[in-house]
Amino acid sequence: MASIKDVGGFLASQLRQIGIFVALLVIVVLFQILTDGALLRPANVSNIIVQNSYILILAIGMVMIIIAGHIDLSVGSVAAFVGAMTGVIAVDWGQPWWVAILAGLVIGALVGAWQGFWVAYIGIPAFIVTLAGMLIFRGLTQIVLGNQQITPFPNEYRQLGSGTLFPSVFPASVAPYEWITVGLGVLATIMLVLQQVRGRRARVKLDLEDEPFAWFLTKLLFTAVLVLGVTYLLSQTRGTPIVLVVLGVLVVVYSAVMSNSVFGRHIYARGGNLHAAQLSGINTKRVDFYLFVNIGVLAALAGIVFTGRLNSAGPGAGNLFELDAIAASFIGGAAVTGGIGTVVGAITGGLIVGVLNNGMSLLGVSTDYQQFIKGLVLLLAVAFDVYNKRRSSSAAR
Repeated sequence: MASIKDVGGFLASQLRQIGIFVALLVIVVLFQILTDGALLRPANVSNIIVQNSYILILAIGMVMIIIAGHIDLSVGSVAAFVGAMTGVIAVDWGQPWWVAILAGLVIGALVGAWQGFWVAYIGIPAFIVTLAGMLIFRGLTQIVLGNQQITPFPNEYRQLGSGTLFPSVFPASVAPYEWITVGLGVLATIMLVLQQVRGRRARVKLDLEDEPFAWFLTKLLFTAVLVLGVTYLLSQTRGTPIVLVVLGVLVVVYSAVMSNSVFGRHIYARGGNLHAAQLSGINTKRVDFYLFVNIGVLAALAGIVFTGRLNSAGPGAGNLFELDAIAASFIGGAAVTGGIGTVVGAITGGLIVGVLNNGMSLLGVSTDYQQFIKGLVLLLAVAFDVYNKRRSSSAAR
């Protein structure tokens, strides 16, 4: 069993990541008090998830881009462009909803390949390529739509953005909450615990585990309570949002990719030290190319979710999405210089932004003050990261 000193030393080394979760808890408790309990009402919890789902999807792709040492300013415009194209396919051309969704994902992959080609193989900085992409695809969105909105979308298409997996099937007189949703939450918790335990055992066998067992148990217990708590709240509304299931799958898959796959290790190596990664035989150009293909697909998915939620594709859709995704990544612990960050951290950062938005809206705070406060939070998060790096450098000396 690890000593208190060992646990304390580990927590000190992980101060940045731990601080993110503490900040989220503090913000939730603060707004729960200020809003007289309105923040954690079941319907509002469901709204927070649905309203921020597309930003969380974008944050997964964005944090991978940032870990590799790049940035993508075009994701909002790409999301809008894909939403417009799926609108044309499903509404104007009358194609089935699933054809529109698949076509949208393919378009997102092609857009990502286009931008990845310029970054990886021509050598133009990602900032410039995606800045150009932001203008190109915003213009294409307006051209495709003719500056008009496309609506309404097929009901099946809309379910991805605003539907629930299992609408309540039990009358209130029989059951106060939906057992199916609760059962899914319990199943998800069991799978999460088993996955974490197996992962730790594998790291211990390879002598790669530096996390004290006491902290591992604490973190696992906190995560299980969080999942079960959110599930219970959702069960008292219309059921589990479909987009939450999509998010859960994405988080599990991409966390595994970044933690356990060769491609994930190559991303960290490329962002940590490009020259060393190239000398070690990593094909950094291919890594960059597939990273942009990946974020193109995720931007397309975010655009489909957003369009389905609004039941409309408009020329102004996706405005400032890229800034929210970048903010979520940096607030969630990604380093400005690359090489550091996690998918779970980016999701946590996105939830911090989402709770801030929702809490301030419940309190009647105007949007101008909301932008001001979010900007301060982002600045403080990056400043904290810089401070930790300087402290670590001083300690190493």
